[in-house]
Amino acid sequence: MALGELPVVWSLPTEDSRAGWRALWWSVGPSGELAVVLVQERHLRRSPYIKGWVGWSVTAPCDGILVVVSDGVEHRTSMTGIVPGTSHLALLSWSRLLLVSGRTRRDRNGSWERNAVVYSPGGYPVSHFCIGDDIDCIVTDRDGGIWTAYGDEGIYGDHPETSAGLARWDTDGIHTWSPRGRLPVWPLGGSAAATEEAVAWLAWYSHGGAFLSRVDPATGDITSYRNPLKDTDGIAVRGTRMLLTSRYHNRPGVELSRAELADDTWVITGQEKLRLPGPVVMRCAQGRDGILWLRAGDTWVRIEA
Repeated sequence: MALGELPVVWSLPTEDSRAGWRALWWSVGPSGELAVVLVQERHLRRSPYIKGWVGWSVTAPCDGILVVVSDGVEHRTSMTGIVPGTSHLALLSWSRLLLVSGRTRRDRNGSWERNAVVYSPGGYPVSHFCIGDDIDCIVTDRDGGIWTAYGDEGIYGDHPETSAGLARWDTDGIHTWSPRGRLPVWPLGGSAAATEEAVAWLAWYSHGGAFLSRVDPATGDITSYRNPLKDTDGIAVRGTRMLLTSRYHNRPGVELSRAELADDTWVITGQEKLRLPGPVVMRCAQGRDGILWLRAGDTWVRIEA
């Protein structure tokens, strides 16, 4: 499929790039609004070993700009107090947002350091808490719940709410859901996350294969399926249809797979290669209500199931 067939939602303007702004963390809200945080390059350090935007990191507390695009309209808000280690962005209810560091550790008193910061609609930090260690994926639901999937260092580490592999938190940092032994095998890491109306979907993998777990926050019930793909960067679900993507790392394309749910099994019904406007790297996709959002360089596109 050619780029011209994919709707472009937003691209970093040339004038921002020339002015030294770099597009870092991004997310899509439950209402389908795209959010991107911009930070000046002078506050950043680039890893020589990590490709793409994920190779940039904040060197000291700094300010930034939150860009929100909804229904084609762009709105910008200044942000303060962005801290080193930030690696994830999520949107919360009441126009708040969440910046998260993927890692945390115990302080000298044995308490886990707070790695999540809630920002007010005006762009100011208002609260801090911890949501576990070695976070691979984050997605928020319509009620403000924060869903997380963890990597192996968190799962096999010491944090009590991380070891189960998947979790849900509220905006006060209280752990509200755990699989409690209901997964088919023990997870090794998370690969993708999505929401479908009120339901959360988390893609994860283990030594026993790759899986998809559907969780209803109203009841806490969880249903897990075999993932029809080994490697998944993004998922989007609408009823019995699913989109899944696997990236061509640091190249301008992904393989898009379409799947249907039949007899409690997800079956691939079609695959195609998508040409994108820029290279794709880690954290290149997020799913909302059957729409898969993809980041390719500094351009965002979307695909509907």
